Amino acid sequence: MADVNEAAAAVEWADISTTTLADVLGRAQVMDIGIRPLWQPVPRVAGPAFTVRCPPGDNLMLHAAIHRAEPGAVIVVESGDLDYALAGGNVCAVARRRGVVAFVADGLIRDLAEVRAMGFPVFARGVIPIPGGKQAVEPLNVEVRCGGVSANAGDIVVADEEGVVVVPFARRDEVMAAARARLAKEAGESLDAWEKTHRTRIDKILRDQGFEG
Repeated sequence: MADVNEAAAAVEWADISTTTLADVLGRAQVMDIGIRPLWQPVPRVAGPAFTVRCPPGDNLMLHAAIHRAEPGAVIVVESGDLDYALAGGNVCAVARRRGVVAFVADGLIRDLAEVRAMGFPVFARGVIPIPGGKQAVEPLNVEVRCGGVSANAGDIVVADEEGVVVVPFARRDEVMAAARARLAKEAGESLDAWEKTHRTRIDKILRDQGFEG
């Protein structure tokens, strides 16, 4: 489980776009297209994962998690439920007040107008006005699967308008270094230079495939 220092250190990840991280990490660490920001324009958010598992029709453990997650955490929820809401306006408001930076949920929420008005970032599959029940007890901060990606407590989650990326905790230094190197290279390259390199590469691929034209 991530501590406050890890949460503070994760802030620097908000300077790295999900597109850059996706280029470094590949498809396996990028959540599927169904996990989207529920309001726009959403800020980029980043933080250590606090993981939650909610069975279909039940949201007890997400409601428990908002009182247990450390400030700076991103609460990541495995659910897959498209019939009942995992959370509403008050749950999001309490999470925000306690320093949680975002919800990333494989499911639905409700009270979207309230969530939008308070500026709390939620990345999920959509909205529905029907709340789930509160019966099923599950362990917190175990491995979960959200948007097709496995997430563990302390993994770095970066989310923006492009999507959601999970950086495994054990690879955080390697990935940060690679992302910074990529950004530095891009910053030092003019569009003219990029175009020339790009055309050379594309034309070679076409020639190798026998394309004429």
